[in-house]
Amino acid sequence: MTSAAAKVAVIGGGISGAVCASLLAGRGVAVTLFDSGRGAGGRMAQRREVMEDGTELRFDHGAPYFTVTNDEVAQVVGGWEARGIVAEWKAMFACFDRATGKFTDFEKEGSTKKYVGVPGMNSICKSLCSEDGVVAKFGVTVGKMDWLQDRSSWSLASLDGKDLGNFDYVVATDKNVGSPRFSGLTGRPPPLDLSLFPRLSVMVQDIPVRPCFALMVAFSEPLAMVPVHGFSFNNSDSLSWAFCDSSKPGRACVPPNRQSWVLHSTAEYASKVINHIGPRKPSVDALAKVAEELFREFQATGLSIPQPIFMKAHRCHCYRWR
Repeated sequence: MTSAAAKVAVIGGGISGAVCASLLAGRGVAVTLFDSGRGAGGRMAQRREVMEDGTELRFDHGAPYFTVTNDEVAQVVGGWEARGIVAEWKAMFACFDRATGKFTDFEKEGSTKKYVGVPGMNSICKSLCSEDGVVAKFGVTVGKMDWLQDRSSWSLASLDGKDLGNFDYVVATDKNVGSPRFSGLTGRPPPLDLSLFPRLSVMVQDIPVRPCFALMVAFSEPLAMVPVHGFSFNNSDSLSWAFCDSSKPGRACVPPNRQSWVLHSTAEYASKVINHIGPRKPSVDALAKVAEELFREFQATGLSIPQPIFMKAHRCHCYRWR
């Protein structure tokens, strides 16, 4: 990309799309970002829930944190820290063995820095998508992408047929633009026909995407028998990860005497459920059953898990983040 006047469409407002849009805009490129959701975040999304008593709860139900292993990325994250949209999550983590009922592999604070968005994981994406030079359009699903040979540009249209404009380049950070899953969700063919781009088709197939259900729960008091703020599971058929969301920096919406947790299912459990209910959005009853099953497994740990004051399941598809 050599021209500063180039027009680029970025599809997807998750962390990949938001960072891409920010970096391009910083180099003088005209960027338009499209995302089918209500706002930025993608797999770093945060959900807002309100209890019957009016208490507001917020859950990072996607990626719980991220780490940095690259000096160039570390420099970028340092800039985010200076802006106050990222902070280090200084907490203790471990692994829980479901078979023995014991915690192992305790990881002390600072051994591996874990970063979170402030006040939510989606704060990073929201901030980047609002920077100068980035025009973000949410609630817009790109339904068609055509290469116009005579104009050497891409023509984009929404799912309902609305013209979204012509662009010199397209950056697709959402695998669904060329995935059969798009058809399962919308009943339409994917926007990009990957049969026309065999090399790209192979590359897309190599991107690991694993199904997952997230269970958001809140308790009236801290879990006294859980000595860590995050832990993975060994020997569990349905749970892979649990973390105390309210222990993250900047989570001031939860009263001090309460705790909010997010549990992630195993990919195997999620695949089994999806194979049974189909690829479309799960019904309320289906999600309620998932919530009951995952919470039952959480209580079966022997950690004296009390009944929650709030519980709700959510389905997501996650790239590998741990």
